[in-house]
Amino acid sequence: MTYQHILYSKENRVATVTLNRPDKMNAYSEIMVHEILAAMADARDDDGVRAAILTGAGRGFCSGGDVSRDFQYPARYRGHRMESLLEMRENMHQLVTFLRRFDKPTIAAVNGAAVAGGLTLALCCDFRIAAASAKLGDTSLRFGLIPDEGGAYLFPRFMGLENALRMSLLSEVYPAKRAQELGLVTEVVPDAELMPAARRMAERLADGPPIAIRVTKRMMYKQQSMDLENALEDAALGTLVTNYTEDVKEGIKAFHEKRPPRFEGR
Repeated sequence: MTYQHILYSKENRVATVTLNRPDKMNAYSEIMVHEILAAMADARDDDGVRAAILTGAGRGFCSGGDVSRDFQYPARYRGHRMESLLEMRENMHQLVTFLRRFDKPTIAAVNGAAVAGGLTLALCCDFRIAAASAKLGDTSLRFGLIPDEGGAYLFPRFMGLENALRMSLLSEVYPAKRAQELGLVTEVVPDAELMPAARRMAERLADGPPIAIRVTKRMMYKQQSMDLENALEDAALGTLVTNYTEDVKEGIKAFHEKRPPRFEGR
């Protein structure tokens, strides 16, 4: 597939999606959103891919939705009384939902500004490694907009309600280290180390047992909204998928032979 607004590559069992509108700080467009969806669907369905990295080209990770002077809603929504609702529902909301349900490990390599919808995009990944010069925050209200891409749901879950309110209502943007203190970033590295660090983590994840990793990830996300009894039942059901795999046999054999396991996803 040929992409206009992203770059997509696969190497050493790791897929990399690069937002590629550097002249607009990788502000997302309808085309970009659907291209990310297509690339991530390919990564999900390719058993040769075990982890994915999301990053941005140029100086920014993602500056949120495109608010440039030449931006217009796609023609099929224009003039409809519910054009903004339809546009969000059929575009960015689909991507947020897809990424939150994506069952392989994901890493956001935050190379610059990740604000508003761009911050939401980063928070949809399992881990966020940020360059030291990166900045993260929510500038939606600076334009009279709201954190409508999923930010109102995700921001408080990562940084607490009071901090999320402060960030959004005051349109605050934080340096990477402060964002890490607030819970928005997993790790901060020197700028030159960003992609090497993201790849090291992705390749470590790719070395793990892929079936167990996918089941564990889904369990942890689902069980956030369960009580303990239902969570334990969910875990017991998960063992029916994982405990009889060849990977478990390999893991036990490698332990006794004092060598690294070679997991094949079978």
